[in-house]
Amino acid sequence: MKFIDEARIEVIAGDGGSGSASMRREKFIEYGGPDGGDGGRGGSVYAVADRNINTLVDYRFTKTHLAKNGEPGRGADCYGRAGDDIELRVPVGTIFDDMDTGERVADFTTHGERLLLAKGGEGGWGNIHFKSSTNRAPRQKTSGKPGERRKLKLELKVLADVGLLGMPNAGKSTFITAVSNARPKIADYPFTTLHPNLGVVRVGPEKSFVIADIPGLIEGASEGAGLGHRFLRHLQRTGVLLHLVDIAPFDEGVDIVGEAKAIINELLKYDQDLYDKPRWLVLNKVDMLEKEEREKKIKAFIKAFKWKGPVFEISALTGDGCQALCFAIQKYVDAQQAAVDAQEEYEADVRFTDVENNSKK
Repeated sequence: MKFIDEARIEVIAGDGGSGSASMRREKFIEYGGPDGGDGGRGGSVYAVADRNINTLVDYRFTKTHLAKNGEPGRGADCYGRAGDDIELRVPVGTIFDDMDTGERVADFTTHGERLLLAKGGEGGWGNIHFKSSTNRAPRQKTSGKPGERRKLKLELKVLADVGLLGMPNAGKSTFITAVSNARPKIADYPFTTLHPNLGVVRVGPEKSFVIADIPGLIEGASEGAGLGHRFLRHLQRTGVLLHLVDIAPFDEGVDIVGEAKAIINELLKYDQDLYDKPRWLVLNKVDMLEKEEREKKIKAFIKAFKWKGPVFEISALTGDGCQALCFAIQKYVDAQQAAVDAQEEYEADVRFTDVENNSKK
């Protein structure tokens, strides 16, 4: 399935049906009176987050989503049937923005979230609502109200605990294949990865985290070089970034320090919050170097890169160092989740205390 992470659509709710101005006419009933029913309401348009979907491809080619109108009312006190609602199922991580106002309409982060995008119009009143002691044969009725319509921009930001950064052919796809169930395309040429890949890394029976691999960046991506920087949005929801560096490139003339700094600069140009996220340095392909040469080269790289954060040495091809890295990530993810749970518990206690104090007053 083609990976699409942006779409523009129009949602149109159904119009309400008109009321009826019918009069009851039956044999032996001289004054039947009004019996016109109300019109049915128009169908509404809802959005639902579904974890079984991972692309917006359905909305790239189907631009308009229209709910059915309500049926008009009829005589004999018959009310019109309501129009059927429609649901737009989207991936978890989808953001809805109103294109006319710029307002953020929805941000789905959990499976099953449901939101009303466009409300159907109310049905019109039949003449049974207008009868009174002075108006026993009303001919009035009202028309149904039009349904809402909105133009929306959909943007997908994948949800993952860990994001991978690096130049093309740094070994990101090989790494995610080695540690997770993801199977991206792997080849010996740049830009093999053309869209984000998600993999689940399991480090125990009930311990796992999600890792995201995006296409490689190059210097000038913010100006559109290579595949550009549009895939960086998929790292904005991650908790920690792994910066993979090919410590043993085939071309000895490659400036790996300059390339690593270029990646960091692209992050800063794209988004300050993304730049400020925790980053770990992962030196890949260490199996290509002899032990003495490896230690010397790694030490020189860290000094030139002026890196003071966590450093991991791995070989995604052979698996060396990958298990230790995964255990460290899991420990970090668990700590972050514990902090979030503690904060939520604290806020719940504060709300409960406020309600209790207000009730005593």
